[in-house]
Amino acid sequence: MRSKSLVLAFALSTMFAYSGCTKQQDAAKDAAQNAAQQAQNAASNAVDATKDAAGKAADATKDAAGKTADAAKSTASKAADAVKEAVAPKVVVVPAGTTLTVRLGETVNAKTAAPGQSFNGSLSRAVSVDGVEAIPAGSAVTGEVTDAKSLSKFKGEGRLAVRLTSIDIKGKSYPLSTSTVAKVVKGKGKRNLMIGGGGAALGALIGGLAGGGKGAGIGALAGGGAGTAGAAYTGNKDVAFPAETALSFKLKDSITLK
Repeated sequence: MRSKSLVLAFALSTMFAYSGCTKQQDAAKDAAQNAAQQAQNAASNAVDATKDAAGKAADATKDAAGKTADAAKSTASKAADAVKEAVAPKVVVVPAGTTLTVRLGETVNAKTAAPGQSFNGSLSRAVSVDGVEAIPAGSAVTGEVTDAKSLSKFKGEGRLAVRLTSIDIKGKSYPLSTSTVAKVVKGKGKRNLMIGGGGAALGALIGGLAGGGKGAGIGALAGGGAGTAGAAYTGNKDVAFPAETALSFKLKDSITLK
């Protein structure tokens, strides 16, 4: 009887001991699984955080690069504009009212000329704007006859009027609108008059060459309207502007030089 009790007690103690070990093993297993899960979660979070940080760093780098590129483009554009402005030819405006003194390259005679007929010449004096030469002396000019009446055809009175139509400046042609220089010659023993073509200071005839040369002084128109300014007696010579005569014209419109 006693031996059976001992055997039963031993069996019970063994069972309880085994049960306790099993519970400890399960607890250890659960702890290990929890630790592994936490480690995995921590690793995943670390990876996500690293990716996020890398993404933000990449975006910041991209933004910085973009701003740097934009700044570089802006600087380059400003530099290009500055260079363009520096090398671009400056616009010069020769104002209306400027005097152009021209030496005729050919004789213009009322006996052979007709309205609309062209003539040529060259600028005898350079023109400056704000102290800087804008039109060099020697620039080729073209003009036209606006009125031509031979002395022999109109009862002893002849008339000749001219104006400028264009000027060539450094290889480029510019149209001109100028005053008119007009000359009236009456018959033998009568007066030779310079007559304006309308408007103040329409033009002036400077007889002969500056400083001496061909032709004689005939007179100069300094006022407006159709007045006269000077006279001289002539023979039966027809009205003409000889070659190399210097004539002065006033610009009616400005010239924009580019």
